Amino acid sequence: MDLSNLKPAKGSTKNRKRIARGQGSGKGGTSTRGHKGAKSRSGYSRKPGFEGGQMPLYRRVPKFGFKNINRVEYHGINIDTLQKLAEDKKLKSIDQKVLVDNGLASKKDLIKILGRGELSMKLEVKAHAFSEKAISAIEAQGGVAIKL
Repeated sequence: MDLSNLKPAKGSTKNRKRIARGQGSGKGGTSTRGHKGAKSRSGYSRKPGFEGGQMPLYRRVPKFGFKNINRVEYHGINIDTLQKLAEDKKLKSIDQKVLVDNGLASKKDLIKILGRGELSMKLEVKAHAFSEKAISAIEAQGGVAIKL
């Protein structure tokens, strides 16, 4: 056996259907597209959501509300999470890099510290925003909350 006599297994390949090659081929004329209608025309492409002319769902369903383009989306992290992180890693200061390295936030997140839980150690916390409860909890232990 050598490379010159290799071929695919019997039945594993088919010849492609050659359309629009004249009447004698049996696939000339309309080229398997049938007669008339949008699907027979060149350049036809159906819109996503097209329902055969019936009013499509995205137009039947009423619209409401709006998306505020000025909304600032924060990634919330609670005080109890910071407490656990600081205990486990023996940290005195927590900033965005520490949170990213420990999988609590991603690089592009704006971080907001929220007030759930108890803090039992002095911490220096740097974040983009703080809730009032979080600030009071951090400062009650003698720590500082620094806004970035």
